[in-house]
Amino acid sequence: MLGGLASGHTVIRKMLRGADNLATLSAFKALGIAVEDQGDTVVIHGGPLQAPEGDLDLGNSGTAMRLMAGVLAGQPFNCVLTGDESLTSRPMGRIIKPLRQMGAVIDSADQGSAPLRIHGRALHGVQYQSPIASAQVKSAVLFAGLRASGPVTVTEPHRSRDHSERMLAAFGADIRVDGLTVTLQPNPALQGQEVVVPGDISSAAFFIGYGLLAQTTVKILGVGMNPTRTGIIDILRRMGANIDVRNSTEQAGEPVADLIVHPSPLHGVEISGDDVVRAIDEFPLVFCLAAQAQGRTTICGAEELRVKESDRIAVMATALRTLGVDIVERPDGAVIDGGNPLLADQRVDAAGDHRCAMALSVLAAASQTPVLIDGCHNVDTSYPQFVEHAESVGIEVSSL
Repeated sequence: MLGGLASGHTVIRKMLRGADNLATLSAFKALGIAVEDQGDTVVIHGGPLQAPEGDLDLGNSGTAMRLMAGVLAGQPFNCVLTGDESLTSRPMGRIIKPLRQMGAVIDSADQGSAPLRIHGRALHGVQYQSPIASAQVKSAVLFAGLRASGPVTVTEPHRSRDHSERMLAAFGADIRVDGLTVTLQPNPALQGQEVVVPGDISSAAFFIGYGLLAQTTVKILGVGMNPTRTGIIDILRRMGANIDVRNSTEQAGEPVADLIVHPSPLHGVEISGDDVVRAIDEFPLVFCLAAQAQGRTTICGAEELRVKESDRIAVMATALRTLGVDIVERPDGAVIDGGNPLLADQRVDAAGDHRCAMALSVLAAASQTPVLIDGCHNVDTSYPQFVEHAESVGIEVSSL
């Protein structure tokens, strides 16, 4: 997105060719941005955006939908953002509200869901007090602020992930962070950059979990260690995990390191507050680890999980209960009493949610318990190489 908005060209190395990224790339091509797609490396030639000929289909990507709404709200043309069945059921009112406060004109379906019809308008600055800690909400406002007539400020109840702030600064934006408040000055002269994408800690988490569940040593190289994303490491260490962080360095303004996961017995813990914000995408895996940890794990303050690609609390609770796990579902989390063997030869449903599917695969493989998992068709959304990488560490995955 920033490469398309910046002057000059941006080189992105080690781009994950997941469906979400490819949908975003396709949208920018439709907006008139020239792209040289060389596979692992993508070159984006920035320039003024142009009105697309048709709707922009963002597939399954909530991040693309919400950030693109910010990008397009201040452009001098109209467009429509749409997506698949899952994406069009997810809440978009959380970004429509602050964008409308900036002067945006956005029509939506069914009380704030996609498709979103955006009528490009001149925008003004805003001071927005976000009721939730959401990097997508914050980033939508910041991206809209790039074309606003005055500064934009976003304050959150907790600090959400800060990849947008780091990258906006790297591209030349005047952006300041003061505790839970971020302020962007308008009309920056963004300049194309060369970016090496760090390894995704959300993807690495599945293999961290496998090492702990299977009691085997796993080494994962070049993992992004942004402190707003390392909640999963902190949670697992509190559960007793022995995880070494080595060879720390920096790529594209992001801290990066190698992780070594050592066999470690896990025990139950209480998880809430800042832990939830800093590990929100890893909670399907946390459910699985808690199911095998000794004692009780209590998760609360995680109601955001109910409006992801699926209702992740309900999906994971149902699947784990089918596998014989003692779990009580709560509106904002769950209580899990772990440590018992799983029931073998069960059939569970990941409900088309890529993270639930991968987490259940890791749980079943590490427990050496054959499980048939339905609803795995969206794994390519975030991790198209998951099966290949799973097999490299000895996980047997068969498709039906």
